[in-house]
Parts: sequence; C-alpha cells; structure tokens
Amino acid sequence: MPRALPAIKAALFVLALLPLARLVLAGTMGWFGGLGANPIELVTRSTGTWTLVFLCAGLAVTPLRRATGLNWLVRLRRMIGLFAFFYAVLHLTTYVWFDQWFDVQAIVQDVIKRPFVTMGFAAFLLMVPLAATSTDAMVRRLGRRWGSLHKLVYLVAVTGVLHYWWHKSGKNDYSEVGWYAAAVVLMLGWRVFDRLKARARG
Repeated sequence: MPRALPAIKAALFVLALLPLARLVLAGTMGWFGGLGANPIELVTRSTGTWTLVFLCAGLAVTPLRRATGLNWLVRLRRMIGLFAFFYAVLHLTTYVWFDQWFDVQAIVQDVIKRPFVTMGFAAFLLMVPLAATSTDAMVRRLGRRWGSLHKLVYLVAVTGVLHYWWHKSGKNDYSEVGWYAAAVVLMLGWRVFDRLKARARG
C-alpha cells in the first residue's frame, strides 16, 4: 500500500466533487455558459451521467487491481461507490423536486407509465442498502453476507444502463449510452470469465 494513499484519496474526493462544483458555478455565476435554456434537463442529465461514471469506475476496480497488481486500488472502491450514490441522490432529487415539484401522484403515474423512470427508481432503491452498509461496522456485522449483498452493484449497473438506454430510445440517440452499456457488459463479462476460470482450476 503506497504511503501516498491518503493524498490519492483526497485528490479523488476533490475530483469527484468537480462535476457538482461546475453545476453550482454555472447556475449561480453563469460560468461555463450557464445552465442553458433548460437548466433542469441539464442538471438531471449531468447528475445521472456522473452516477453511471462512478458505477462503472467502481466495477473497474477489481479488474484493474488484478491486471496491475495494485492491490491498494480496492481502498478507493468505497469512496467511488458512495459518490455514485451521492450523484444518484442529486439526480433523483432534481426529478422529484424541480421536475415534479413533489407531486406524489404524478411521480407514481410516471413510474408506472414510463419504463425508463421505473428502471431509474429501481436502480436507486437497489443502491440504498449498498450505501447504508458501506461502513466498517456494517461490514463486520454482516460478515460474509456483506459480500453477497454488495453483488447487487451488478444489478444496479444493469438497471442504470437500461434507465439511460430507454430514456434515449425516445430520441433514437444511443451514441453516449452505448459506451456505458459496453463498459458494463465488458466488466460483467470479465467477472463471469474470471469465475469460470477459477472453477476450472479448482
């Protein structure tokens, strides 16, 4: 484990907050061209995109660790996962507050009628127990069950991509979401291959 790990964690923390800082500065001071003609859409899209970015980054930790031998990378995974949840909370809050104005009936109807909204809520609900059990105390309390529970992150990634994919299907624009889908398929495929290889050895 490198001595610079605390500095690496601090740098990662700052970098992970930059997307939020950009939105705040654009909205309050008009930097980076402001938030455009539809600020709610921009904030919703940005926070959703960064949720997927951090989800993919979290899934990439184990393959990178195995490929490079840098075992300390695993010490960054918790922070990456919590930032994924953080941006998911901002994404959902933007929708519930600024898009729907806390209209519960309208939100329920949206969840029922629009599949991409359904997938978005499903992904968020799956993330809640992961975030709630991310502390050292919960790791010790759950024991082996902790690892089984946190395999939900794979399902979170799939539902998150479906949420984005079905949202883009209305505009017939898959250029960006296709990269996230490819990344998730690649990393899940690596895990399946790695597990099959381990069984073959055993």
